[in-house]
Amino acid sequence: MPTYRAPVRDTLFVLRDVLGYGRYDNLPGFADASPDVLEAILAEGARLAENVMQPLNRAGDTEGCTRHEDGSVSTPKGFGEAYRHYCEGGWMGLSAPVEYGGQGLPYLVHSAVGEYLSSANMALMMYPGLTQGAIAAILTHGTDAQKNRFLPKMIEGAWTGTMNLTEPHCGTDLGLLRTRAVPNGDGSYKISGQKIFISAGEHDLSENIVHLVLARIEGAPEGTKGISLFIVPKLKLDEDGNPAGPNGVSCGALEEKMGIHGNATCVMNYDAAEGTLLGTENGGLKAMFTMMNEARLGVGMQGLAIAEAAYQNAADYARERLQGRALTGVKAPGEKADPIIVHPDIRRMLMTMRAFNEAGRALLLWTALQSDIAHRSEDEAERAQAEDHLALMTPVIKGVLTDKGFENAVMAQQVFGGHGYIEEHGMSQFVRDARITQIYEGANGIQALDLVGRKLPQDGGRAVQTFFATVGEFCETHRADEKMAPYTKALKKGLNDLQSATLWLMQNAMQKPDNAGAASYDYMHLLGLVALGYMWGRTVKTAQDRLAEGGEDTSFLEEKLVLGRFFMERVMPETGAHLARIASGAETVMALPAEAF
Repeated sequence: MPTYRAPVRDTLFVLRDVLGYGRYDNLPGFADASPDVLEAILAEGARLAENVMQPLNRAGDTEGCTRHEDGSVSTPKGFGEAYRHYCEGGWMGLSAPVEYGGQGLPYLVHSAVGEYLSSANMALMMYPGLTQGAIAAILTHGTDAQKNRFLPKMIEGAWTGTMNLTEPHCGTDLGLLRTRAVPNGDGSYKISGQKIFISAGEHDLSENIVHLVLARIEGAPEGTKGISLFIVPKLKLDEDGNPAGPNGVSCGALEEKMGIHGNATCVMNYDAAEGTLLGTENGGLKAMFTMMNEARLGVGMQGLAIAEAAYQNAADYARERLQGRALTGVKAPGEKADPIIVHPDIRRMLMTMRAFNEAGRALLLWTALQSDIAHRSEDEAERAQAEDHLALMTPVIKGVLTDKGFENAVMAQQVFGGHGYIEEHGMSQFVRDARITQIYEGANGIQALDLVGRKLPQDGGRAVQTFFATVGEFCETHRADEKMAPYTKALKKGLNDLQSATLWLMQNAMQKPDNAGAASYDYMHLLGLVALGYMWGRTVKTAQDRLAEGGEDTSFLEEKLVLGRFFMERVMPETGAHLARIASGAETVMALPAEAF
């Protein structure tokens, strides 16, 4: 059976030492999460993940969800009780505003705990995860009446939320959607249409489900300019805001999926369901992207979370499984064979997974910190710089962390050999669950196009230039430090490759847009590698400083130096391959006629 141990120690090291969490106690909410409180929150979140969520993960995968004849859906056994534990602990509102029942703590803390819970049971955590995105959209775009009507119940967890974008004929190209909104004359609308792939669309965990639905108001312009966003609760609300009967919203079917079986992915039918406009008329995409951007960071976290859980189980298996003898001689003389962890190829896989996980965690938390700065700082310049970071890194977090998360789940499965392919050890579930993260909330190819086509040139390239300066300054500051040389030299080479790729795009993408399209995926991963390498640089420097001070964490800190060097020597050189592919242009990619495929 799979196991999971929340990496609390590593999280605390990143927050306290690498990111300097304590320096931000001037921001609202940070002082309420003092170092001692932070440690207590992480420890309690770890207990919830390990003792409540994780034991249900495999059972939820096996049992799945059930749709009944009346359209209602039952979640797997134990999910309801676990969800109540989650809500009663106040986890839904950890970073939500106090005025609506939240705790107002940093999003950074929410993200740290979120990794543990998603590692333990990704399918179950998607129910509150979708709700978090809906909360963010209503907070940003809702009227005071809408906020007071929906947010307290959602933050409490009594009501959950979804987002409804995709239709059978319409995925990425939302301008094609057909769902219609007809004004009722009293400020409300009748919503009619069908949505597919709706995670947590119908279930038995909460008393009401608040759907955010994209639709086109009668007479609105065609394309994306005519899309609006509506709040459509599963149950109508009376004047006091209490559920008061069906609202023309039903689950037509459950999708048969490769993974995340414990989450109810629904075909949702809207038959003149009553809804209210969220945000401005024809401003639906802007409002929905508030939710999408929050969700994309959350999906990136899922990629990391699955990679961590898969790695832990692979490492445990490698220490226990006896097969063959070490190339350098017998390591377990009392056994008929050595544990497979003695073999270099097994070590290669374990080191690759762990080096990614630790850098990915640092990158995710650094980006979560920027979100807090963007939303909580009173310094306008500081907020603007943080917003630039979020715009640049959101597609990278989503695309790179999920691509690598899936690769690492497969790699962990490989450590098990044939035992990883059968269901007994649970590695198949990690692979199946991780696969969806590369697809939903915008497939990773779309993330790459968004990065190159929108985020890179935005504001004259200000965000990426700031990132170049940040990484370049780090390399220059530590250039003369012999202990840092193995790290800074490789990082600087990666940065040079990234800058060359950026220059190539500037010179070749405008005249021939296919060059940008053909380069985008490699560019996203090239930027991701440099960002991960930068996090390793900061991590190693912090570990070196701590070692120089002396203390009891010697082995923990020395492991950081080895893992960081592995990343720089074995992973960072991939930037050169990405650059070579980018500079080859689009000619061969686009050369064959469509009928030749």
